[in-house]
Amino acid sequence: MTAPVLTAIEQRVLWLATAIVHQANRVRPNPSGLKVGGHQASCASLVSIMTSLWFRHLRPEDRVSVKPHASPVLHAINYLLGELDEEYLPTLREFGGLQSYPSRAKDPDPVDYSTGSVGIGATAPIWGALARRYLTTRGSSAGTGRQYSLVGDAELDEGAIWEAILDPAVAELGEIVWIVDLNRQSLDRVVPNIAAGRLQGMFGAAGWQVLTLKYGRLLEELFTRPGGAELRARIDAMPNPEYQRLLRCDAAQVRDRLPAGDAALAGLVASLDDETLLAAIRNLGGHDLGSLDEVFASISDSRPTVIFCYTVKGKGLPTQGHPQNHSSLLTVSQMEELAVSLGTDLAAPWQRFASGTPEAELCADVASRLRRPDVPTAPSVDLPVDIGRTPSGTATTQAALGRVLLDLTREAPEAAKRVVTVSPDVSSTTNLGGWVNKVGVWSATERRDWFEDDPETIMHWREKPTGQHVELGIAETNLVGLLGELGATWSRWGEPLLPIGVMYDPFVERALEPWSFGIYAGGQSILIGTPSGVTLAPEGGAHQSITTPSIGIEQPGCVSYEPAFAIDTEWTLLAALGRLGKPDGTSSYFRLSTRPVDQTLAAVPADPAARERRRRQVVAGAYLLRRAAEPAVTLAAMGALVPDTLAAAERLAQVGVEADVVCVTSPGLLFDAVQARTGRGSAESWILDQVFPAARARPLVTVLDGHPHTLAFLAGINRVPAAALGVTRFGQSGSLEDVYRYHGIDTDAIIRAALDVVA
Repeated sequence: MTAPVLTAIEQRVLWLATAIVHQANRVRPNPSGLKVGGHQASCASLVSIMTSLWFRHLRPEDRVSVKPHASPVLHAINYLLGELDEEYLPTLREFGGLQSYPSRAKDPDPVDYSTGSVGIGATAPIWGALARRYLTTRGSSAGTGRQYSLVGDAELDEGAIWEAILDPAVAELGEIVWIVDLNRQSLDRVVPNIAAGRLQGMFGAAGWQVLTLKYGRLLEELFTRPGGAELRARIDAMPNPEYQRLLRCDAAQVRDRLPAGDAALAGLVASLDDETLLAAIRNLGGHDLGSLDEVFASISDSRPTVIFCYTVKGKGLPTQGHPQNHSSLLTVSQMEELAVSLGTDLAAPWQRFASGTPEAELCADVASRLRRPDVPTAPSVDLPVDIGRTPSGTATTQAALGRVLLDLTREAPEAAKRVVTVSPDVSSTTNLGGWVNKVGVWSATERRDWFEDDPETIMHWREKPTGQHVELGIAETNLVGLLGELGATWSRWGEPLLPIGVMYDPFVERALEPWSFGIYAGGQSILIGTPSGVTLAPEGGAHQSITTPSIGIEQPGCVSYEPAFAIDTEWTLLAALGRLGKPDGTSSYFRLSTRPVDQTLAAVPADPAARERRRRQVVAGAYLLRRAAEPAVTLAAMGALVPDTLAAAERLAQVGVEADVVCVTSPGLLFDAVQARTGRGSAESWILDQVFPAARARPLVTVLDGHPHTLAFLAGINRVPAAALGVTRFGQSGSLEDVYRYHGIDTDAIIRAALDVVA
């Protein structure tokens, strides 16, 4: 392959990416008049890097996360490789067309990683590498290959990036390669001080190989001439805005501005013709195909690598280097001029290379080289729906989690082998100790447990390639990032895993955005928040969650559960595991408690048929726990507040007010049923008829350890008077009784609310 051939492909990629945005904004009809948008300058910044990577260096086993605003470049390359039909090129940001940002689930062409939420897409390949290593150490054929992230320099402002880079496990992932598009611009301005040296030092301190590609070969050659040392020093010391201003200058202006009174530099500038001078100012390493070849060949697979590639935002476009070019669009006349300069035609913008040309042959060769085998169909995972145990005594739903996982290793060992738990350094405090002792901690290589012979050690930390628990540092964003990638292995490699992440419930909201993005990208997992609510009374407001119960109602692709009893935890967890690792699967969110509860209150039916009916109701969202002969009121409670609600029903009966008690396990599923009943969804609505039958419709009191709006919609099922109790203020430290009383969710408060609605 000759340099002119690759340069011609680079120019065609630039044209196609620019034309994709142009068609969406300037050509396609837009009756609403709303801005369509796109990022021509951000695309141009990455064209050279992506051309070099795809057409010279990528292998079929490699994966690439493309920065969000460069999605048209990815589509342009896929089009040239025959992976995208021409009909999609004019459809950027159109309903059913090319997505605004790369999407594994929604784009019609191959996309390795969904991006768009800044920082999350960039770090996804780290967790994808970890997930693949996990599979490989367990004997799967997930293979090897590099994991590339194409990252904008402004994206390095995101804290999620540094949380990922600093996790100790990441320094061992030699397949990770980040390429930083260092164009020194953000959305609104030229960044005054990009501090590349500081960023390089931070990556280096984390154990990464740091490579810098600052200048292209033309500038490097000029640096060897008389006045060249002065030229390098001048550019190196130049503030970013000053350099960017030079990009907007003609040759005469550059000759005037660049020397800055230095005679040697002025002599070098005078020796250059206008074309060479202007080319030199723009000759940064990230646009020099030969220099890119050299730096990619320098990557070491022994540790993660970051390459800082200096680029010009908008390179090759009339808007290059302008501080407000982030979302700017070329005019029609500018597009016509660009077409002429690149040898294309605005009237026929989607031309591929003519058959038989060297460029067409290279595209065909690369397409053949990068073609991946079809992902095998993921095997089904057989899971029990009921272990068969009826818990007795006093237990917590948090402890029930560990119990169910251990039971699964005996009752369904093949399914249990696919379970992998993840925790941000809270395994012992979330009752995973027994499970961790049983299955071990995952590590790419076996490590000695130096406390194995310590008689006071209860939780054993046996790190080995066959372990099924992954422990990360205290960074919830990392946990859900890994969770999403572990939950995507069924679609990437045909190997389903059953990933469960455990963290303190108050911090679920911190992790919600990246977890939600993982679900959007096809990752199916179970997130467990525990301990939860103000029930964690002595911990105080900082550790008491309030708004998390509504997550299951509001989060797409997710079913939520908040069980009250150990048996409910078992049944719902088994159901949630059964939804993972399949094309129509879903994620789940659990909210568990550390409150000890008398398990006989669950009143589990002894008859097998009645038990199965109860199980189905628990999994569907609710069940009638206490049935009154002639109810005057219905009390609907969830999770830790069920014992107090039962106590309230007993005291109400003593004053002649009989109450039904409904135990809600999933407000989200009940809401879906309500919507389906009115024709606004496809869920089944039978659970409403069984738990809230119209014949037993009575005034309603709802209560939960969380915001009351979560269950307030239940009053609309039968349109009854209602009172919604819950937590609306930051918590307080104290005893359970004091804290419940403070928030108005104690037994007395439930009784008062019931008497109010029946009055």
